[in-house]
Amino acid sequence: MYCADCEKIENYFYSETCFWIFFPTIESINKAIVFCGQNHYQAVQKDEKCLAITIKHAQIKRFLFGLYGEFEPSELACTKITTTDGSQLSISDMGKIVTADVLINRFNSTWISKSIDDEKYETHFQPIFKFENNEIKPFAFEGLFRIKDEFDNIVPPAHVFKLAESSDLLFSVDLVARRSAVSHFSKSQLNGKLFINFDPSSIYDPSYCLRATASAINALGIKPEDVVFEITETHSVQDESVMRGILNFYRNAGFGVALDDIGSGWSGLNMLHKYRPDYVKIDMDLVRDLDTDPYKQTIVKHLVHIAKDNNIKVIAEGIETEGEFEILKSYNTDFYQGFLLQKPALFESNVSDERSKEIDNILRGIK
Repeated sequence: MYCADCEKIENYFYSETCFWIFFPTIESINKAIVFCGQNHYQAVQKDEKCLAITIKHAQIKRFLFGLYGEFEPSELACTKITTTDGSQLSISDMGKIVTADVLINRFNSTWISKSIDDEKYETHFQPIFKFENNEIKPFAFEGLFRIKDEFDNIVPPAHVFKLAESSDLLFSVDLVARRSAVSHFSKSQLNGKLFINFDPSSIYDPSYCLRATASAINALGIKPEDVVFEITETHSVQDESVMRGILNFYRNAGFGVALDDIGSGWSGLNMLHKYRPDYVKIDMDLVRDLDTDPYKQTIVKHLVHIAKDNNIKVIAEGIETEGEFEILKSYNTDFYQGFLLQKPALFESNVSDERSKEIDNILRGIK
């Protein structure tokens, strides 16, 4: 599941960094010249709208935060920056040019890159249960990515992915998350299907990224029919034809497809019609206090009915009380997930050290 484009995280900061800044207007560069003069930064005007500013590593935070305070967000979004380790600018340096707001966010997310390099991340699994013959049994396990900061604290996933997106790191983080899910699932030898979350906007090159993912899963001996790709952040889809292509690839390879948070917005049913998933997850906001809210009951009953009419399996997530669980069972919901049944947990490896290394090599794309 290795992808050179997704996995490569460019380095922008050095012991002494030269920031090559291309401003959108003459007014902007004049403002920057005054800012550098007031703060005693070494700045050289290279062109009508270009400054080269040399900053020592200890000053980078102060410099970038100063830019953030000096310029309007619209100016930062239109200002382009690349950096060099020295005063010479090469073609390859131009290839990593980003907007100023992205570079500032990249600096704030340096810990993410370091945690990935140091492999300070893991996958916790939360079971998805089925209820049959008055008995609840695990049906599948959803992989939930967890990454630690420099103090070994697990950072809330929503914050990590939001910061990764604003830092232009989403491709890398989402790839690592998918790889971690497959790795931990293989090593834990869990008995059931594997649900892998992925943001469709994180697929850098569909033809390569998807093929690499499928090849890695097959190489590990996991049956494609035992893997379900759960689509998150459907609102981020910009090109519906690309989205359909991604889903068709997964289906043709034998994988299942799930849509997350159905019912969370007006577009939910529209997504159901467009993408025809194998599974849908009812949004946890609808599940919360379902047993005491007649309005929610009407919505959920209709969602379950629509899904079943279209041969789509329904998963209710976020179940926290017996009342919620009981009323969902009365609707003949197919599967159930939530803290009431089992919280996410890190499962121990059940394979030998040799097999564990073999799994790691396969997922790194070592041939």
